[in-house]
This record gives sequence, structure tokens and C-alpha cells, in this order.
Amino acid sequence: MTPDRRHPRPSGSGPPVLRLARRLRPRERPRRSDVIAGLPGAVGSVPDGMAAGVLAGVSPVHGLYASMAGPLFGGFTTSTRLMLVTTTNASALATGSALTAVSPDDRAAAVTLLTLLAGAVMIVAAVLRLGRYTRFVSHSVMTGFLLGIAANIVFGQLGDFAGAEQHGATAVLKAVRVLTRPGDIDMPSLVVGAVAVALMVGLERTRLRLFASVAALVAPTVLVAALGWDSVARVSDVGEIPAGIPVPGLPDPTVLSPSLVTGALAVAVIVLVQGAGVAESVPNPDGTRSAANRDFAAQGIGNIGSALFRGMPVGGAMGETALNKAAGARTRWAALCSGLWMLAILAAFAGLVGKVPMPTLAAVLIVAAVGSVDRDRITAIWSSGMISRIALVVTFLATLLLPVTVAVGAGVVLSLLMQLNREAVDLKVVRLRVDGDRLVEDEAPKRLSDNEIVILDVYGSLFYAGARTLQARLPDPGTARSPVVILRLRGRTTLNATFFAVVGDYARPVEQAGGRLYLSGVDRRIYESWTDRLLAGHGVRLEFFPATPTLGESTLAAYAQARVRLSGPAEA
Repeated sequence: MTPDRRHPRPSGSGPPVLRLARRLRPRERPRRSDVIAGLPGAVGSVPDGMAAGVLAGVSPVHGLYASMAGPLFGGFTTSTRLMLVTTTNASALATGSALTAVSPDDRAAAVTLLTLLAGAVMIVAAVLRLGRYTRFVSHSVMTGFLLGIAANIVFGQLGDFAGAEQHGATAVLKAVRVLTRPGDIDMPSLVVGAVAVALMVGLERTRLRLFASVAALVAPTVLVAALGWDSVARVSDVGEIPAGIPVPGLPDPTVLSPSLVTGALAVAVIVLVQGAGVAESVPNPDGTRSAANRDFAAQGIGNIGSALFRGMPVGGAMGETALNKAAGARTRWAALCSGLWMLAILAAFAGLVGKVPMPTLAAVLIVAAVGSVDRDRITAIWSSGMISRIALVVTFLATLLLPVTVAVGAGVVLSLLMQLNREAVDLKVVRLRVDGDRLVEDEAPKRLSDNEIVILDVYGSLFYAGARTLQARLPDPGTARSPVVILRLRGRTTLNATFFAVVGDYARPVEQAGGRLYLSGVDRRIYESWTDRLLAGHGVRLEFFPATPTLGESTLAAYAQARVRLSGPAEA
């Protein structure tokens, strides 16, 4: 008996691979606009992917393979529907930094293994639901890092742009060597690079802007071939360019090293934070919110796919995603079509890649780096205060002068320090006076007085540094007799051991003076978890007044209890 063709096969039937593919495929139907939008993205990925390979210090073919596999594998599951998972300059530069200690003969194997490790880290981050922590990376730190990346790209590509040798431990030193030795500059190479820049900048303001980088790739290549400029370095000089499409395979595990592991971690952090930025900048057309952890997983899958096809690290790319949207993309199928178009380009034109002049790729990188500098964002950060300025400058200099992997670690530490500093600085303690059945805000006293009831409310974080700041801003018991302090904690769902240590240190002198410390508005979960035995272990003796649905009710109850304790009416 043949199956009824009018009814599709259930998604739960069939081989496991097909069932998985059905679950991962986009739910939306492919549109004609998505198929068309994928073509400019694929064409633009040719120079961008090749340039990313050069930036990472490996053959440009690794960037081409990544530009094919990243959208194909990563485009299946992104929650940000128009996100294009492909090569990025920041991840390429971090990859190059991680490969510095690897011998040239092993770099091809090392870059694919690093890509696989980075993908695994991203998937683990998604499983652990770490997406919410991307918001803790300071805006100033991330901007300083990206500004440093842009400067590193410009300085590091001047040698290829001018056809001059470049040596130095940092991109700045390499640029200094090129600029201070004009006699080493190859004029045909400089002309080729200048022509590429002129084409990209000139076409950017025309209807051909989607194909500006391709024109800058083709025209200089024809120019070099026509004039016979043999002094101009070509892509084939960097390494062999295989013809046709790549065959999947597993990376070589024998090249594993500590630098590859740390490099993979740095690449993962960069990619995930940049991906979160892409999700904010390019919201879904139907208004649904992006899910950070799902985007983490999608970028991880994209990297694993890239590694299987000998590609380099990929991630949510801001420029390519914007191009995808401008080309008319509406669903995730546009990213998949971009990967398929790229596959067709590789099959048809891979043999021509080796003829592309290196100054052209340098020009693509320089123009992209300069274009990525957001002057309005830098101005806004500079106007936000001294702390933001320091974070911006420190991260910029760290990225410019240190290995990218070290700069990423420095940026993460600086973000955490800024968060702790913000918790401490933003904390404010105010006094609440009882006015009938209302609580009226007033300035908190510096010292406590005899037989006084003081209600305190706290604005800001009470974790770690915030708790220590609270300790410094609580009224001094001094020599006061029988004071009562009511600390209002409405809205606090968790309180850590540092807070209770601070509270214990404050409650003891208050109690020794014949007074008492009450905690009002306490969340039920805190009230139930902080038992008398646990409080005794912290040396704390407190009276809790759990929060109720009525605002201020538990605080007024604590106030009434304090009045009873002081044996008579008392003025707040």
C-alpha cells in the first residue's frame, strides 16, 4: 500500500538526521526576496572573506570557506532572523593573535581546530544560558576594543597596501617601519591599493554600492594582468588555492596547544558580544525579540560547520547583516541562500582567486576598518564622564599595544571593575518619615539619637561593593541610647553573605546601645531561607517583617513594633 501523497510525512518520522534537519530548518517559507538578497551577501563575502584570511595570517581560502559554511550552518537556528553568520574583522584579528606562536606549516590545521574549539565554547555558553551576561560588558569597553581593532587593521595592512616589507611586534611598529622607509614602497602596489580604495569609496554613494567591494576586487586584478606588474603580490603567493568546493573533514588534533585554547576563548567572547550587538541593531521584521542564548548556539553551530570545511571563525557580522537587510531579506532563508550562492561561486571561480592582488585585500580591510568607526558613539561616551573616558582609552590602548587575547581579558576585567564601581557609587540611602499612613522621603541622618526610630530605604545594588558602601553610609550609632533602625528591603529577591556580614557589624553596636535593627519588606524567599541558625552563624540577630502586596505595610508594622518597644509614642 502506497502512502497518501496528500498528507506530508510527520516531522517525527524518518532517519534521525532528517528529523534533526526538519527541527532546525527555518519555519518561514522561503521568499523570492530572500533568494535575491542572498546574492549580494555572497558576492560581498568574496573580498571580505579573503581579507579576513589575510588578517588572520592564513590563506585567504580559509576565509572563503568560512563565508560559505558560516551562513549555511549558522543561519538555521538564529533567533535574529536577518543575522548573517560569517567572518568578522575582530574575530579574524583575534585568530591571528592566537596563531602567532604556530609555525606557518601548521597554521592551516591550527585555524580549523581553533574554529572548532570556539564553536564548542559558544554552544556550551548557550547551554549554560550565559546570554544575559553580555549586558555586563561595558559599552565604553566594547567601543574602545572595536576602535583598537580598527586601528590595528589600518596599521597592520599598510605594508600589503604599499607593497613594502613590514616587521614589528605590533601593528603600530609595522606601520612606523613602512612610513619611515618610503624607499621600500612598490609604486605599482600602491597604485593598485589606491584604485581599490577609490572604487569602494566612489561607488558607495551610487546604486552599485552593494557591489563596491567586488568592483574593487575585479578592476585592480584586470589592471595588474593587463600591465604585467609582476612586482605586485598576489593571493597565490600566500598559499595554494584549491580549485572547486571544499570537502568536509575533521581538524587535526595534534596541533592543539594552550595558546589555541585561550585564543578560542577570546574569539568566542568577541563573537558572542558582537552578535548581541547585531541583535540589538537589526531587530526582527515581525517584532519578535531575539534570544541571546539561541543566537549563541547558532553562532557555535556556524563555527563547527566552518571548521568541518577548513574555514576560520565566524560570527554575527554587523556590516554583512546590514547589507542583508538592505538587499531585501525578510527571513533566515536569506542567510542560507547567501551560503548557497557562495558555494556556487567557489565551484565556478575558485581558480581565479589566486590572481587577486594583495593590495586590493589590504584596501578592503582598511576601508572597512575606517568605516566601522562610529564617531557619534565615541562622542557620546566621551561626554558621559571621566569613568567612561578612562574605560574607552584604556581598552583602546590595550588593544593597540597588547595581543588581542590579552586585550579581551583586560576588557572583561575592566567591565567587571566598572560594574562594581557603579554598584558602589550609585548606592543611595534615604530616610522615610511616617506621615499618617504614608512614608515621606527625607535626607538620612549622619548619626543616631536617643530613643529615635529611623526608617532607611536603599537605592542601588547591595552585592559586594554595594554592601560595603552601605556600611559606610548607615547612620553612626555613636553614644545614642535605645535607637531603632528599620532597613527597608522591598524588591530585593536575593541577599548575599557580604550584606549580612555588614548588617551584623551594624546590628551589634545598635543592640549594645539597647536598640534594635529591623528588616522590613523582606522577600518571602529570603525570609524562609535565612533561618535563625544561619543568622547565628553570621553573628546576626534581626527581626524580619516580610513584604506584603500592600506597599509600605511591613515597614509601618515594623514602625509600630518599634514604638511599642520604646514604650510609648515616638516621633520619626
